[in-house]
Amino acid sequence: MRSHEYYMSLALDEAYQAAKKGEVPIGAVVVKDGRVIARAHNLRETIQLPTAHAEHLAMEQAARELGTWRLEGCTLYVTLEPCVMCSGTIVMSRVDQVVYGAEDPKGGCSGSLMNLIEDSRMNHRAKVVKGVLAYSCSQQLKTFFKTLRQRKKQENKF
Repeated sequence: MRSHEYYMSLALDEAYQAAKKGEVPIGAVVVKDGRVIARAHNLRETIQLPTAHAEHLAMEQAARELGTWRLEGCTLYVTLEPCVMCSGTIVMSRVDQVVYGAEDPKGGCSGSLMNLIEDSRMNHRAKVVKGVLAYSCSQQLKTFFKTLRQRKKQENKF
C-alpha cells in the first residue's frame, strides 16, 4: 500500500493544474482499496459554481465511479483543510478518512475553526490526518497569492 505522502503528491499535482488555470491551487484525490478512483482541482472561477471545490468535485467523481453516494472505505486527500461545505459533504457521503496538507485557520472545519468531520454529534465521523506534506501544500498557496497580489499591483500602476 502506498503512503499518505504519495497520494498527497497526486493532490499537489492537481493543485498545480488549478494554478495553471488561474484557480486557487487546491487539489484532491479519492482512494479506495489502494486505487485512485477520483482526482480533481478547484474550478470555481472556471465554471462559476460556488460548489466547485477540489474535494467536492473529487467526491462527486468518486460517487459516479462507484455507482453510489456512499463513499465508505474511501480516503480523501486534499491539499488544504476542508471548508464547512466540503466537511459537510464528507460527513454526508460517509468518507472513512480525510488526509489534508495545509491548515486553514480562517475557514477550516476539520480541526482549525471547528471539527465538523469528527464531531460526535454527527451521524458519521471520518478519521482526520493533518499536516501531510503541509509545507509543500502551504507554499503552493502562498506562492499563488503572492503572484496574484504582485500582478494586481502591476495592473494598478498603469
